[in-house]
Amino acid sequence: MEHTFRRKANTGTRYDLGGAIAIVTGGGRGLGKAIALGLAQAGSGVVVVSRTETEIESVAEEIRGAGGRALAVVTDLTSTEQIEDLVEAAIAEFARVDILVNNAATSYMAPLLDFKESSWDRIFDTNCKGAFLLSRAVAKRMIDQGGGKIINITTVGAERGGVGMGVYHASKGALKMLTMCMAAEWAPHNINVNAVGPGLTRTEFSRPIWDHRARVEKYLSAVPKARVAEPEEIVGAVVFLASDASDFITGQSIYVDGGYLAT
Repeated sequence: MEHTFRRKANTGTRYDLGGAIAIVTGGGRGLGKAIALGLAQAGSGVVVVSRTETEIESVAEEIRGAGGRALAVVTDLTSTEQIEDLVEAAIAEFARVDILVNNAATSYMAPLLDFKESSWDRIFDTNCKGAFLLSRAVAKRMIDQGGGKIINITTVGAERGGVGMGVYHASKGALKMLTMCMAAEWAPHNINVNAVGPGLTRTEFSRPIWDHRARVEKYLSAVPKARVAEPEEIVGAVVFLASDASDFITGQSIYVDGGYLAT
């Protein structure tokens, strides 16, 4: 049985997202901003989400200024009520959601022996629980419309331990497993769920690592490409997983890491 879940322009390319609508969390800056702009450039309308109104309004205006469609929705992903309001706002504006990118994340760099319980809860509530709650809310809409694509942003730390980032890595490892479980349960509804795991990327989020000489040198010594990624270099994998070209891929993690996990 053939499934159709997006209204697309017939441009002859399987990577065209024309007619699709995407939600991107953490979309106001860094990697989330790059993803939002990249999906818009591929033709998708974008709902840009974060807790900071000025940032997401700026990204939405940039998309609209380039001729795209965008909506900024302030949302705290630790609030179930706000998650439901976000989905309702997206449906009210665009009538559908075809793509969800769970990019929002938080972290604290500290040794495990000193890690505060409140910091643990904040990381897991945002990085894992929030992604689950939003995915579930969006998946219910996707089922009604015939399918969709969910992309979770994890990290190379989901595969390899590290010092000072243990709770962040654990949350992303949990998100990787959640990706596989959602993929298995929702495949019969034509919903593909995959993950993109960046290596060290030059954003404000990861500045404490790439802007610290000893830390970045240690990391780069294990990277065959021998450099830090730029946010735009992560976008291609997201666009691919959002497109028709990935229709038979689900439950997988694509690592964009310059070869880090190959060493």
